[in-house]
Amino acid sequence: MRFVELATRNFKEMCRDPLSMGLEVGIPAGFLVMFWALGRSMADESFLIPTMLAPGIAVFGFVFLLMFSAVVLAKDRESALLSRLLTAPLKPRDFILSYSLPYIPVIILQMALCFGIGALLGLEMLGNAGLIFLVLLVMGICCVELGMILGLLFTVNQVSGVGSAIITFVALLGGIWIDLEAIGGVFYDVGNALPFAHAIDAARDVIIGADFSSIATDFYWVLGYTLLFFTLGIFLFRRRMVE
Repeated sequence: MRFVELATRNFKEMCRDPLSMGLEVGIPAGFLVMFWALGRSMADESFLIPTMLAPGIAVFGFVFLLMFSAVVLAKDRESALLSRLLTAPLKPRDFILSYSLPYIPVIILQMALCFGIGALLGLEMLGNAGLIFLVLLVMGICCVELGMILGLLFTVNQVSGVGSAIITFVALLGGIWIDLEAIGGVFYDVGNALPFAHAIDAARDVIIGADFSSIATDFYWVLGYTLLFFTLGIFLFRRRMVE
């Protein structure tokens, strides 16, 4: 599998920017501690309970990874590196995989750090930890695949603006900080049409003891978006880089 060689190269390039990687992994963990501390100061139960905070913070970290992965791909596209790599016997899906796979260790590290700190702050895991891992891993990959789409559609400078807008949008309508059911109306409808709230709700439900059958709809919603973004990324790569 030749795409593995390219994926290894991309992973090494990613590791050559330890500051960005450190921020990417550390920012969600920092948010978790900060909001928990704010919750203690304000006596706000929604921030004091790590069960509510940890899944949302983990997904919020994945959204930052979305922008980071988009910038990397857009930068390689503008430097003509991808154009030179097109001479290799690789299919469009191989290129998308080679730019996506290196982020899986980062996703896992983000989850481990968020839930490890959550455990120190009092998080009690009543459900299957492996099921939570699966749901959030798929959500993380979903964000990376969306990053691939942005990296193919926009320049590096444009990605920064679009990515910031997506981060703000998800923070408001992703169910991270605000209960969408409490808001209701169009905000609830829009938030639940996207995968972010489904991933967070599923993870929170499993933490308090739900099994797969209880969160199947949420999981398949997230999985469907992941496959959609992956397929769309392949299509865009073929249109913009090959033809």
